[in-house]
Amino acid sequence: MPERSGHAGLLARRNRHTSELAYYLTWTPEPAPLQTLVTAAGMRWRIEETFQSAKELAALDEHQVRTWTSWHRWITLAMLAYAFLAITRTHETGPDEPEMIPLTCNEIRHILVSAIAPDLGWRHRLRWSIWRRRHQATAKRLHYQRQLTHTA
Repeated sequence: MPERSGHAGLLARRNRHTSELAYYLTWTPEPAPLQTLVTAAGMRWRIEETFQSAKELAALDEHQVRTWTSWHRWITLAMLAYAFLAITRTHETGPDEPEMIPLTCNEIRHILVSAIAPDLGWRHRLRWSIWRRRHQATAKRLHYQRQLTHTA
């Protein structure tokens, strides 16, 4: 068996708030700049959050595996549903209001699921969504202001 050659390393990251250290073992076939390794390590959280979001929003983890074919079809359908939510979120049209957060995957899913409620009209659903997004924008702004006062 040929011996694997490459460059191994240890990357350490300190949390700004708690000073807790996180360690990453790295391996690259060719030498890589530190910034590339840091970027790759930072992508880990975004990938994990995306999988968690797909589990919650698109039922990625709800299949009971019996055969490869059924599992493959379920995963494909769940990822397609999540892709639809993500693409819809990025292609929001309408006026940008500074006091309202943009559409999120959760909000789009909630609007679509509420469509099966026969007693609610679309006008009510959309008004509720706008109110909620404005409320979340206010909470976000106040949260960041509080963080700034704690770090200063």
